[in-house]
Amino acid sequence: MWVDGGARGNPGPAAVGYRIEDEAGAVLAEDGHAIGIATNNEAEYRALITALGRAAALGATEVEVRSDSQLLMRQMTGRYRVKSPHLRTLWDEAQQAADGFERVRYVEVRRTENTDADRQVNLALDRA
Repeated sequence: MWVDGGARGNPGPAAVGYRIEDEAGAVLAEDGHAIGIATNNEAEYRALITALGRAAALGATEVEVRSDSQLLMRQMTGRYRVKSPHLRTLWDEAQQAADGFERVRYVEVRRTENTDADRQVNLALDRA
């Protein structure tokens, strides 16, 4: 799965986007929606939580999460501590969602590789 969140302003109007593919690259689900006013980091976490929930609904047992958010990926893998109390709440929610899978792998990618999820974020922000 590919996840992205973004805010126009920080905080500002924000949205989440994701794209879920099977192992062969076929698109199983793709969506984006506005989440109101949030920071960029909050939007990144909400994108992850949303995509994990959708993958679970599709019956996935293992997922590979790809994001261009260094903070999100490194906090989810334990390389960075979660210092913000508000982000800690979102981290807890993301961990709980991830615990529903047999295996979750986090992969930090370049922004240029995450264009499909980013497009979903921008489409949602443009609609809002």
